[in-house]
Amino acid sequence: MGKIKMFLVVLCGALVVSCESNTYSEVGEQTSNPTYVANIKPIVSVNCISCHYGTYQFPNLETYEGVKSACLNNNLVCRIESESCGERMPQGGKLPQSNIDLIKLWVTNGFVEK
Repeated sequence: MGKIKMFLVVLCGALVVSCESNTYSEVGEQTSNPTYVANIKPIVSVNCISCHYGTYQFPNLETYEGVKSACLNNNLVCRIESESCGERMPQGGKLPQSNIDLIKLWVTNGFVEK
């Protein structure tokens, strides 16, 4: 019984120490020069790839070029920002405004990759 209590104490301590106070959105808000690799790809991976991969649904957002092309040619920013360009994306619900702002800043800054 003593080993189980010790394990639980160590586990709880590890969880407390491993917690981070900033969410991804908060970190995103602090980024003045977002890059695809560091900032945009994680947003797309979590929110878009489940539908927009391979030939499953256009546009394919698996790569830097795919996301950049969707921004330039397929109203990606407008689709995540409002319903004025068609159905709002992602289908699961609106992205946090900080993520939308980060993507818009990435576009404004010229689609920096790395």
